[in-house]
Amino acid sequence: MTLEPATLSALSALMGSAIGALASVATTWLTQHHQDRMRRLTQEGSHREQLFMEFIDQASRTYADGIVQQSLEEPAKLVPIYATINKLRLFASPGTIGAAEAVLERIVETYETPSTALEAKHARIAAHDILHTFAKSCRAELADLM
Repeated sequence: MTLEPATLSALSALMGSAIGALASVATTWLTQHHQDRMRRLTQEGSHREQLFMEFIDQASRTYADGIVQQSLEEPAKLVPIYATINKLRLFASPGTIGAAEAVLERIVETYETPSTALEAKHARIAAHDILHTFAKSCRAELADLM
């Protein structure tokens, strides 16, 4: 079977148009896919950032209460921080969760410190930021996400 030159030219033009259209569709799909992925990552980062800030706020308030209280008279004060740690378990990395659990342990220790050691407790509190490791872990996790 031989093709006439006019038919061959017409088929070549049609194939070129089809390839050009396919390339355009592929480029559009890849661009849209990348934009959707970036939007999802931005939303996830924003959600994690909000959870991290919620934990920091609750831990700071509870820690400050533990400094001035002589014992944990109302264990319900720890419920919000426990709830936030469990929310973190849904989204955060194991390192961040471990840092949050360490903060909670320090808060409980602060409540359990006897009142006779109050002066020593204040010196220890001034020398150590219990949220430092947690904040570093959060920062690293958010950087890895993007």
